[in-house]
Amino acid sequence: MFLIYLGIIILLPLYAQFKVKNTYTKYAKVRSTSGMTGAQVARLILDRNGLQDVKVVESQGVLTDHYNPLTKTVALSTQNYHEASVAGTAVAAHEVGHAIQDAEAYSFLRFRHRLAPVANITSNASWIFIIIGILASSMNYMLGIGIALMAVGVLFQIVTLPVEFNASTRAMNQIVEHGIIRNEEEPHAKKVLSAAAMTYVAATAVAVMELVRLLLIFTNRE
Repeated sequence: MFLIYLGIIILLPLYAQFKVKNTYTKYAKVRSTSGMTGAQVARLILDRNGLQDVKVVESQGVLTDHYNPLTKTVALSTQNYHEASVAGTAVAAHEVGHAIQDAEAYSFLRFRHRLAPVANITSNASWIFIIIGILASSMNYMLGIGIALMAVGVLFQIVTLPVEFNASTRAMNQIVEHGIIRNEEEPHAKKVLSAAAMTYVAATAVAVMELVRLLLIFTNRE
């Protein structure tokens, strides 16, 4: 049973990473009919939504695209920033989706931002208590503390899901509404966004499974 569990938590994230890389690589080679680079797509959507104060910058690397709410910056990886592809269009629109969420004070995004620094600390610290609690069965309370700390990180993963799905929905709405992609390109853009979302789903699933496993260990010792 444990081997099956181990196989799932190892293979699920690997499959998700393979899926997103494979899908992105495929549609990064498909030139968008609009001929707009990712940077141009991002700038257009931002301006159409009254977000002229949000900057669009290049981020070195591959799939390093992100939105920074502190600096009000949409950062696009080099390929997406400079090239005109279906994948670049979808990714750029997705990151702008986060900027729109920020401007509208989207509740899940706000909650995730507040939770992020706490989750970073508790996620790292949790394993110290968990390892001590597992190795020393007489100190089961240490395991309980570790589980509680880990739960904060799992909550962060769960809250991330609606943030990412909502950003993708906003992205599709924006690129369709503003005529950035044609009807035949919509399924391709959706595949790129769906593959990216799978990485978050996989990470959350693994985190929840590990939390449940540790909870079972803790309760069986009581």
